[in-house]
Amino acid sequence: MSPDFYSHAAQLASAGQTFAIATVVRVEGSSSARRGSKAIIDGQGKLLAGWVGGGCAESAVKSEALKCIETERPQLITLDLRDEELGVGMPCGGTMDVFIEPVLPKPTLLIVGHGRIAETLAKLGHLMGFYISVNDAAADQRAFPDASQLVTDDFDLTETPVGPKTFVVIATQHKRDHLWLQKALEGNAAYVALIASRHRAKLVLDYLAVAGLPQHKIASVHAPAGLDLGAAMPEEIALSIISEMVAVRRGGRVAPLSLRESDLEGKDAADVVIRHCEAQG
Repeated sequence: MSPDFYSHAAQLASAGQTFAIATVVRVEGSSSARRGSKAIIDGQGKLLAGWVGGGCAESAVKSEALKCIETERPQLITLDLRDEELGVGMPCGGTMDVFIEPVLPKPTLLIVGHGRIAETLAKLGHLMGFYISVNDAAADQRAFPDASQLVTDDFDLTETPVGPKTFVVIATQHKRDHLWLQKALEGNAAYVALIASRHRAKLVLDYLAVAGLPQHKIASVHAPAGLDLGAAMPEEIALSIISEMVAVRRGGRVAPLSLRESDLEGKDAADVVIRHCEAQG
């Protein structure tokens, strides 16, 4: 494969673009592509570079690449090139396996506020592969060495955009937390959490309801933030929040790995987890 192919992929990744790399890993019989052939497909399904076969084979790879980008998961597909009716419409006389790997920009962890919990969240988020953005007037680079973006002057809340790939944790100590929540929900953030007591969280969520935000959006707010790990120290609270973020991002069940699939079948998962924990002492 030409070095230009890898340069192109590196440029796309550096620019934070979404794309997929398709690689032919097996060819049996006749095929226009060869084992090792590669292609770059962007987030709109356009082939930007490389070659994995022409006609309907290329079309099928593009279609599957979009699915991989959507699910954020790699996939190995088999293309049947032997007939038009059962395969991909190219009677070339063979089959071909193609491995498709999505390349996605880092999701953003936007931390609003400062303090020990926020600082630990930034460290853990960096380890988990998030782009770290911190927005707080009292924040500085020494406290947030892993932050790629540090905003200390943002009165109208415009310096840190929020989108579907943004995870927002609000640790403002009640300073404009209702405004940040509204911004995060209106931006359709992937995850929105408020670090607050249950009493304070209810007051803020009630404010959002009065402000006219849809109930389903308000219900999506994680408040109080984090999983119930029995956390007491700031670092433990940060761990419970980052664990909840990972569960949301990866579609996790939030249950002990030692539980078997059969333990959860036809039962209330929360009750099973509680009984399991009690059994462990």
